Amino acid sequence: MGAKFMVNQRITELLSKAKEPDRVFPATDLYNEGWMLRLVIDWFSRNPHVDCDIQFLEGSRWYSEALLPSQFLTRQRGDKLAESWTHADGVIGHFDIGKNADGDLTLNEGATQLVVIEAKMFSKLSTGVTNAKYYNQAARNVACIAEIASRAGIVPASFEDIAFYVIAPEVRVDEGVFSTEMTKDDIRETVRRRVSEYEDQAKLEWFGEWFLPTLESIGLRCITWEELLAVVSEHSEAEGNELSDFYAKCIEFNKFAAQRYTL
Repeated sequence: MGAKFMVNQRITELLSKAKEPDRVFPATDLYNEGWMLRLVIDWFSRNPHVDCDIQFLEGSRWYSEALLPSQFLTRQRGDKLAESWTHADGVIGHFDIGKNADGDLTLNEGATQLVVIEAKMFSKLSTGVTNAKYYNQAARNVACIAEIASRAGIVPASFEDIAFYVIAPEVRVDEGVFSTEMTKDDIRETVRRRVSEYEDQAKLEWFGEWFLPTLESIGLRCITWEELLAVVSEHSEAEGNELSDFYAKCIEFNKFAAQRYTL
């Protein structure tokens, strides 16, 4: 019992030094989009009454780094079209984790919420996967959402809240960094191209029966960290200030990334 307490205490102390000159690991191990997202989602989970895109329906939960299934997983050894499971920065909804494999997401029976979130600081959406360089991160996530609904047998139109959001700094959203990929037209044509490479009737049927209805029902939006922090501050000035301070550190310690990804 004592040893466990000491380990937890040391972890806390080491993390508290992350912003200091004598830190013993990169500050970005803590001050990054992943932890920023976890802190923000956690706040909204504790304040479900707040009206915002990031909301929690009755019975919903959240999870970071969930594994999302794909319609394009490996069929056999050496599959030249396949991709791996997708790691989601954040998911909100009615689901279980680890039911079939460690970290995998499956919808609960009667689920009415499934929101997948991609968090960014300065990077763009990834441009593709190993076997499909054009298959960008937005198209891939929406296709995964369709596959999740398909596996659960839940019609996309029956969801009260089904969405894919990108959360990024206001300056990056205003620059239009995500504008092209975050349109339904681009997502539809990108996934159509992915399906067509298989020449597989089953995938054509999945595209028509599950992907297109998902795309029709889904909410797509780029949300800024700044607007979410403003919502938090409106309801709790103290918590808003703390989260804003953490966000400022994320920006500060990602300066190298900012220079790499400047348009």
